[in-house]
Amino acid sequence: MKADPSFVIEQLSAAYGPVVWSPRLEPIDELIFTVLTQHTSDLNAERAFQKMRGRYRSWEEVMAARPEELAEVIRTGGLANQKSVRIQQILFEIRAKAGGFDLRFLGLMPLPKAKAWLTALPGVGPKTAAVTLAFSLGMPAMPVDTHIYRVAGRLGLIRKKTSVDDAHDVLERMVPPGDVFRFHVLLIQHGRKTCRARSPLCGSCALSARCPARRSFKS
Repeated sequence: MKADPSFVIEQLSAAYGPVVWSPRLEPIDELIFTVLTQHTSDLNAERAFQKMRGRYRSWEEVMAARPEELAEVIRTGGLANQKSVRIQQILFEIRAKAGGFDLRFLGLMPLPKAKAWLTALPGVGPKTAAVTLAFSLGMPAMPVDTHIYRVAGRLGLIRKKTSVDDAHDVLERMVPPGDVFRFHVLLIQHGRKTCRARSPLCGSCALSARCPARRSFKS
């Protein structure tokens, strides 16, 4: 018997504890922070984000900064030369489209439209859009990172040919909207703690009874 989302949520909730949503950042902050996390660790991105917000008093000041100066400020986030230009492009586009930087109106849109609005911005893909909507607005968007993609693939929740970008929508449709955030967080926790990329801990896995990939890792 294969694992299904309800089984996954039930078992992983018992293993890791309850997941409770609360807003992490304002939507614009969440968006820019998530751009900074691309191709680096959350810790490096956090340092870059805090340094940027300490240096510039407003998003207008970030927009007005010389790209090379902004790049130096966010250097710890990696790919600073590219990200500085991308962040300024995003901010210019948002101000042109929304007349400011308050993105809370996205929470009033149907999810597909909110996603489309964000992914139309320069360098904003499905994951960045989903993180922004899920973590700042509590919308039932399903971000898929490397942990989730790996775990979902091993459990047979997504097909081998499913791309990372397509996995966002595939996994999102599997669970009721009210369970999407919990599903996301639990899969990440499981990927980090148990279903690791190398040497997964199948012997202590709460999902092993329904995991098609378990035989591949048994010694």
